Amino acid sequence: SSEVLKAIENVIEGVFKSLAQNKAPVLTIAKRSDWRNIEYKDSVGLQMIPHCTTRQIRSDCPNSAPRFALMLKILSMIYKMVQSNTYATKRDIYYSDTLLFGSQSVVDSIINDISCMLKIPRRSLHVLSTTKGSVAGHLSYTEEDGTKVNCTFSATAVTVPSNVEGIKNLISHAKFMLIVEKDATFQRLLDDDFCNKLSPCIMITGRGVPDLNTRLFVRKLWDSFQIPIFTLMDADPHGVEIMCVYKYGSMSMSFEAHHLTVPAIKWLGLLPSDLQRLNIRKDALIPFTKQDQNKLASIQKRPYIACQPTWKKELDIMASTKLKAEIQVLTSLSSDYLSRVYLPNKLQFGGWL
Repeated sequence: SSEVLKAIENVIEGVFKSLAQNKAPVLTIAKRSDWRNIEYKDSVGLQMIPHCTTRQIRSDCPNSAPRFALMLKILSMIYKMVQSNTYATKRDIYYSDTLLFGSQSVVDSIINDISCMLKIPRRSLHVLSTTKGSVAGHLSYTEEDGTKVNCTFSATAVTVPSNVEGIKNLISHAKFMLIVEKDATFQRLLDDDFCNKLSPCIMITGRGVPDLNTRLFVRKLWDSFQIPIFTLMDADPHGVEIMCVYKYGSMSMSFEAHHLTVPAIKWLGLLPSDLQRLNIRKDALIPFTKQDQNKLASIQKRPYIACQPTWKKELDIMASTKLKAEIQVLTSLSSDYLSRVYLPNKLQFGGWL
């Protein structure tokens, strides 16, 4: 905490020095959304380069002065929380003055900018994300406040903890982890008792694009157990994008990649080649939209795809057929095909990439 306080004090000191010299104070931030500032590393995924291009949030420019003021406001809130050892969610910060902040997305973006500027992970700023992820299966742990959580004998999922750093005593006999894109598929597998039927496993869903806590949790489980991690996504560009966030990280959080990515993650399904192999009816597939085509084209250009020839082949199939499918398409073969046939065969015979 003393490191966080010192970093904030240095920023404010810089503001005072500028004012003392009759200069307009400026905050300098790395450009998080510029691919030129990102490099791909096998062991980490996407990470920010050490000397990246920056942008300035000026206090004397009508376009950036409001953001400059909001950054100082949130810095002061963080300073007080770290000093008093209290925590707040991003939502709490927004609702402390909705008129001032204008929208939740403004608060989210500024907190990420502050974390990047100070080079301090967001959870060390005492700002928590609202968790939307769920976990089920063979796992137990103790939360920071001493609450014991046991997912093993529960028929329902448990919410991913909001303070992942604080959990301890993680115990599991799971043989693998399965990250499921959608909550509906996750719940279906839970109803089918998938975590116990094949071999003990841990199942996680981020309910679409994963929030920070879900990504931290997947990384924590990987560091703790080093068991294989597979992903079950829709066979569409959006599903591939979500899988890449878990495996390689996102551009906007590349400054924190070391805590968030798990490059060992494998693509289990639903593969575009599976649709051909299983003779899924054409009328059960969905034609690409223009948005899908653009998303796929952008993924195909990313640095990590060049290092994954088998992935490249799958994306080429998607690009040439211009067809996509949701995991639920497997119910066209039989209602329990996913848990009874598809996943057991894939896991037994190595049908992952």
